[in-house]
Amino acid sequence: MLVRVNSWNEPAAGTVEAWALRFLRCEDAVAKLRPSAPPELADDSSWTEDGVVRRLAQATRPAAWRVVGRAEKAAKPGALARVEERVRMLHTFAHHELQAAELFAWALLAFPETPRAFRAGLMKLLGEELRHLALYLERLDALGARFGQHQVRDWFWQRVSACSTPLEFVALQGIGLEGANLEHAARWAQLFRNVGDEESAAIITTIEREEIGHVAFARHWFEHFSGAPLSFERWSRALPSPLTPALFHGTPLNTAARSAAGLEREFLEQLARTGPAVRPRVSAP
Repeated sequence: MLVRVNSWNEPAAGTVEAWALRFLRCEDAVAKLRPSAPPELADDSSWTEDGVVRRLAQATRPAAWRVVGRAEKAAKPGALARVEERVRMLHTFAHHELQAAELFAWALLAFPETPRAFRAGLMKLLGEELRHLALYLERLDALGARFGQHQVRDWFWQRVSACSTPLEFVALQGIGLEGANLEHAARWAQLFRNVGDEESAAIITTIEREEIGHVAFARHWFEHFSGAPLSFERWSRALPSPLTPALFHGTPLNTAARSAAGLEREFLEQLARTGPAVRPRVSAP
C-alpha cells in the first residue's frame, strides 16, 4: 500500500532509497560530485519498499556554489576559440549531468509505487549521468579549471520536480530534456571541433551516443504508464503545463539518434514542425 506522509520518514539505512536521499541532501562539494557507490540493485534487501512518498523541491547545494535564477548566455560559436569560454560551457554541461542524476534519484523517491524494474532503471541511468559528469570534471581539470568556479542554474530542477506522476516525469525528463540533448550535443560537439578542441568534442559525442538509451528507456516506460503507444499527441498532453514540445528539440533534428531510441517517423515529423524555441546558428566546419 502506498503511504503518503507530510513529514520526513527516513528510509532504512543501507538501502537504495537512503542512498538517493543522502545524495540529494549532500552539502559537501566533493561528495556531491563524486558520491559513493549505491547498494547492489539486484539484492532485495537493498530496497526499502515501504511505499513512502518522499518528494524534495530541490537538491541541496554546497555553500560555495553560486546558484542563480537566470543563466548566462551561451557562448557564441566564435567565442569558443577562447579556453575560458569553453570552460564556461563545459561547466554548464557538467551541471546538466549532475541535475539529471539528481532527478533520477528524486523520481525514485517520489514514485515508490512504480515497478522495481523502473526504479532500478532510474538508478542505472543515474550511474551513467554521474559517469558523464566525471568526464566533464576530468576535462575541466585538464583545462586548468574546477567545478564551482562558475555560477549554476537549477533549470531542470525548477521544472521536473513539479511532475506529479511518473508519466509526466518520463515525458519531461526522458523524452523532453534528454531527447533535446541529442540535438544540442551534436551541435556543441561540432562547435568544439570547429575551434580544434577534439578532446571536449569527443566527450560530448560519447554522451550523445549513450543518452540514446536514456530516451529509449523513457519511451518504454511512457508506454507502460500511459497504457498506449507513444504518439506526439500523447506526449504533448503528458508534459506538465505550461511546457510545450517546442522547447524540446533543436535544429536540425537529430533524426538518426532519435530513431535509434525508438521514436517513430510520424512523431519526429510532428516534432520538427513545431519549430524550436530558439534556432541556433552553427558555423560551418
